[in-house]
Amino acid sequence: MNQDLFEELVHSVREGGAILRGEKAPARAFEWQPLDIKAIRQHFGLSQSRFAAMIGISPSTLRNWEQGRRRPRGAARILLEIAARNPQAVREVVEATLGRNG
Repeated sequence: MNQDLFEELVHSVREGGAILRGEKAPARAFEWQPLDIKAIRQHFGLSQSRFAAMIGISPSTLRNWEQGRRRPRGAARILLEIAARNPQAVREVVEATLGRNG
C-alpha cells in the first residue's frame, strides 16, 4: 500500500473513532423508520402462525418483532417493506409458489 492510501486509511479510522465517541458528527446518517409489523400482518388478515409461515420465519421471531424485542434485518426487513407497500405483489408470489409446491 502506498503512503498516501495508508494515511487516508488511518485518518478514516481516527475519524470513525471520534464519531463513535461522540466527539464528531457523522457526515451523513441513514435511519430506517420502524415498521408496524403487526399492522402489516393484520392487513393480510393472517394469524401470527400463518403470516410467519408465509414469510418463512418462526412464529416466535414474528412475536419478538411485533412486541419490539427484536427488529427484522436484511432480506426479512426488505420483504416486510414490500409487504407493507405492495401486499398484492407478495400475495401473488406466495400463491404462485404454493401452487407449484402444493
